[in-house]
Amino acid sequence: MSTPLEALMIGVSGLRGTVGGTLTPQVALRMSSAFACWLKQNYKPLNDKYFRVVVGRDGRPSGPFVRDAVFSGLMASGVEVIDLDVVTTPGVAMMVRHTRADAGIVITASHNPIQWNGIKLLTRDSVAPPSGAVAQIRKLYDESANSYERVQQLVQPSRNTETHALHVKRILDYVDVNGIASKRFKVVLDSVNGAGCIVTSTLLSKLGCNLVHLNNTPNGQFPHEPEPIVENLSGLAEQVKRHHASIGFAQDPDADRLAIIDERGTYIGEEYSLALCAWWLFSKNPGGVAVTNLSTSRMIDDIAKRYYGKVVRTPVGEANVVDVMIREKAIVGGEGNGGVIDLRIVPGRDSLVGMAYVLQLMADTGKKVSELVEEIPRYQIVKTKFECRREDANRVVEALKRHFADEKVDLQDGIRIDWSDAWVHARPSNTEPIMRIIAEAPTRESAEQKIAKVQEIVRSVL
Repeated sequence: MSTPLEALMIGVSGLRGTVGGTLTPQVALRMSSAFACWLKQNYKPLNDKYFRVVVGRDGRPSGPFVRDAVFSGLMASGVEVIDLDVVTTPGVAMMVRHTRADAGIVITASHNPIQWNGIKLLTRDSVAPPSGAVAQIRKLYDESANSYERVQQLVQPSRNTETHALHVKRILDYVDVNGIASKRFKVVLDSVNGAGCIVTSTLLSKLGCNLVHLNNTPNGQFPHEPEPIVENLSGLAEQVKRHHASIGFAQDPDADRLAIIDERGTYIGEEYSLALCAWWLFSKNPGGVAVTNLSTSRMIDDIAKRYYGKVVRTPVGEANVVDVMIREKAIVGGEGNGGVIDLRIVPGRDSLVGMAYVLQLMADTGKKVSELVEEIPRYQIVKTKFECRREDANRVVEALKRHFADEKVDLQDGIRIDWSDAWVHARPSNTEPIMRIIAEAPTRESAEQKIAKVQEIVRSVL
């Protein structure tokens, strides 16, 4: 029997639940059947015959049963399934387009612990469905809708093993392989026994790195809490110091997020992954455009100014960032949770892209990670949240809009208030009845003061 802490979550990030609790074979079958219905209601097959969906998974022990249930729903609906096996989330996104598929599914719970698994849905554009489509899919799921076919319309599944090799090749096409290899960087990598183990090892080997690979078996047995945040990476930091490495990299289980440890064993955080990659790309493309969400550090704005570029902000969500990147022809995009996006490779967050571009920046500048960090203005980000219904969140936003009417305000996603040296973003969650408040300022004290101002108004409204 499931508990309130095991609630089945369905939203823009797909479906997530606890194994044997809220996530069962029946739930996975129901979701893939609903997704097949949604495809049929909204699109025509790209091949004019039948729908094609690529499916990959991370290495969690529960992955095979979830995969098999997903396969059953899709195949019974007359969908051709292409099995990618254990691959990264960016790998699945890349293969949607490479195979001319109509959609993709990633069986992963991202950074959640081993008790969890999930089903992430991708459209034929290789991004998560927009909120309106998610609502349609959720309705079909709630109704247990299906569009099962007779035997004459069933399509045999197939298997594709190209993902890792193609992913590495695409990245190598956009960096100076010899330039990086000549530096013989010693890299300590923690793949947390996730989907990034094999492909990332291959990439770093091709880049001539001396690799110390921790937790390199893609079996989903996480040796520590898998989210790549400071409290979970003390072991990686120690190994960087022990091996006198140039840098430490940490991935999450599906390898779309990247955190960095500098050569001194100091966790510099996920926000720097995007900032450092943007630095290298702007240096090669002065005047370019970067796209990121409203909750990401303004370090990227400081870097863009150096190279006469600009930053365009979007609502939180990878799909929102990708949409605007395409519109703006952006050279880089991403989110502050360690997600770096280069549309030329994958229209989604990609830890491998992040690693290659950070190593390229180090090779080009001849500087250590700590020295690069010192050249970027430093900020402190403080985050908090509170329970709040959507209608109450809307009232809070209106009150904040009135109170800060003389400041620079962005209303795309809740409300973001900008000052010359700080910002606050207050937004309702897309998946939970909570409201998040995030602030960034030169000091933690200043950021906390900004949050306190917002909380004062929240209390007056609620």
